[in-house]
Amino acid sequence: MQQFGDYVCRLQLKAIWKRFINMTSLNKATLNALAGGRHGNPFSLYGIHRQGGQRLVRTFQPNADSVDLLVDGVANGIPMHRVHAAGIFEAEMPARKRRYRFCLNFADGNSHVVEDPYRFPSMLGDLDLYLMGQGSHRDIFKKLGAHEIQHCGVKGTWFATWAPNASRVSIIGDFNDWDGRRHVMRLHPGNGLWEIFIPAVEGGAKYKFELLDKHGELLPLKADPLGQFHEAPPGNASVVYKSQYHWRDQQWSNAKTQIPRLDEAISIYEVHLGSWRRGDNNTILSYRDLAASLVEYVQKMNFTHVELLPVTEHPFDGSWGYQPIGLYAPTQRFGNPDDFRYLVDQLHQAGIGVIMDWVPAHFPKDEHGLRRFDGTALYEHEDPRKGEHSDWGTLIFNYGRREVVNYLVGSALYWIDEFHIDALRVDAVASMLYLDYSREDGEWLANEKGGNEHLEAVDFLRQLNEIIHAYSATSYAEESTAWPGVSRPTSAGGLGFTYKWNMGWMNDTLSYMSEDPVHRKYHHDKMTFGLVYAFDENFVLPLSHDEVVHGKRSLLGRMPGDDWQRFANLRAYYGFMYGHPGKKLMFMGGEFAQEKEWNHDHSLDWHLLEQGRHRGVQKLVADLNRLYQDTASLHELDCSHEGFEWIDWQDADSSVLCWLRHAKDGDFVICVSNFTPLVRHGYRIGVPQKGIYAMLLNTDAEEYGGSGVSAFDTVPTENVEAHGRAQSLQIDLPPLATMMLRIKDAR
Repeated sequence: MQQFGDYVCRLQLKAIWKRFINMTSLNKATLNALAGGRHGNPFSLYGIHRQGGQRLVRTFQPNADSVDLLVDGVANGIPMHRVHAAGIFEAEMPARKRRYRFCLNFADGNSHVVEDPYRFPSMLGDLDLYLMGQGSHRDIFKKLGAHEIQHCGVKGTWFATWAPNASRVSIIGDFNDWDGRRHVMRLHPGNGLWEIFIPAVEGGAKYKFELLDKHGELLPLKADPLGQFHEAPPGNASVVYKSQYHWRDQQWSNAKTQIPRLDEAISIYEVHLGSWRRGDNNTILSYRDLAASLVEYVQKMNFTHVELLPVTEHPFDGSWGYQPIGLYAPTQRFGNPDDFRYLVDQLHQAGIGVIMDWVPAHFPKDEHGLRRFDGTALYEHEDPRKGEHSDWGTLIFNYGRREVVNYLVGSALYWIDEFHIDALRVDAVASMLYLDYSREDGEWLANEKGGNEHLEAVDFLRQLNEIIHAYSATSYAEESTAWPGVSRPTSAGGLGFTYKWNMGWMNDTLSYMSEDPVHRKYHHDKMTFGLVYAFDENFVLPLSHDEVVHGKRSLLGRMPGDDWQRFANLRAYYGFMYGHPGKKLMFMGGEFAQEKEWNHDHSLDWHLLEQGRHRGVQKLVADLNRLYQDTASLHELDCSHEGFEWIDWQDADSSVLCWLRHAKDGDFVICVSNFTPLVRHGYRIGVPQKGIYAMLLNTDAEEYGGSGVSAFDTVPTENVEAHGRAQSLQIDLPPLATMMLRIKDAR
């Protein structure tokens, strides 16, 4: 009898199910597609829809035992019919009513009232859709990604992404059990944009995109390409984030000019935040912890700017940030985005500019990143001959696709607008400019003209720099070739960067300094050749992180001789650098003569400052920075041939160089470098003006750890011709040293 009763019950339930199914106009295939998360346009079926003479409300609630429709102005909830076993419910909407919610009833007796994401209209206007389709939306970071907002009077988060070749895109997260069926997004088919507003999702919620490719196959879960915050490893989800920060750097911001000033003093301290300084037990310091100590230190050292190795989110510590996966997110390693804002704000309030390394040249192949984002080569090229850097194991952005260009330009503007970054240093520009970069014959494709120039990348860089400058920011190119006009205006056919790193100067001079002084006379041209092209570009003289890793040794480690000579060589080299035309950059640790190569997993060796010679180098660098800023002759015409004049560049036998640096008002500084350990007694130098000359700086001074051999304050000219000049100075040149002199009393 019990078995017969169960059979009857099953028949009754089957009859009820058939009756409910017959109440919906949707066929079985459509219902199954909705329930399986394989319907590409659920907005056409979920929410309120008119069918015949009825207005139906439809929802998918897989965890609910039953659902009641709560309509504003209707006293009692309206029971919804289950039209699919997976949890699709349907009910008729009362006439002239629009505002509603759902009451979800669960098997354990609990209930929960929720809003319906499918009742909210699109947040993308026609202009947004047009501009993003054209690749010219300047505020793309305000339209794509995740944004905690209030929409139609309801609080929640609006999500949007670009995936034109996906057949379905869903938001999954800790707010929907990571279920891709729950929040399938609205497609704008004209340009492949997907969006959805999800009520009640707040800051801190973790999320990813779940996509089906054009064949309906499930793709690896993706982090948000425009996500503003990311989960700490081993997780890789994006995190909803809304800034609460109130900036206090108005004075700094108000002083910025749209047109870059090439005549200002720029001395840059390049920093890797994870290894500049660490806490007890080698713990990584936060953005806020670093702000307190870094600001004070940079002020003490008189640098004008800090350049941060990439702070964009990246999966691999060993890439130092140069393989970014989140071009819109400060890395979570040191805190949240507002913590990073605080660091920038503190630097600005202290009068220190902030440059950020930015990497539009390539991106890693991690499955949760941009690689084949919608199942196709969307951000990258399909052909690896154009789309892959085999040396780095990374993919190359498709600069010929306007949406990708919009994504990259948007990232640059995001950092400038949202984080008040003053300048971007663009990494690996050479790899962008040449189609055959680091490729053998047969491994690259020529451009439409048959050449090796990456014409699309050139167009992108020109557009990028024009926009950066329009936003009162500056740009720096790490570019190591002879590409013409890297820092010349786009109107004159250049790439439009404000400055270019002088890699040739760096390589030549470091090679010279590594030579034994006995042999330096045979390599004299390495110290002079840079002046042949010094004003072809607006140059920065970089002593960067790349020069103190991978077996290259530290800067001090490259210097020849005994311990005293190594330090003297380094001090002389720094003096030469600050007397040479070009803005200055020094990687952290170089300012106090770090002994070891840089190790990104450990702090700099700050204990070395317990030793006098290391403290001496540190004081020298601080004094050089101050002198460089305070002396117009040393910076005002850094980028003009009018700012430099040789006195003598030919004394290779003595390994001595003498030159003049000029200011706009006619003021000048004499620079002299002796790159041998010999004292050059009675060395005569021709000078442009009669009078008494004062010592501005001597890298051999005792306070810097030097010998103090030539410790004079002033020296008068003599009526003795030298170097084609009627007046000259006769001085003792200290060993392995650079001196700077300035006229004190003209006669």
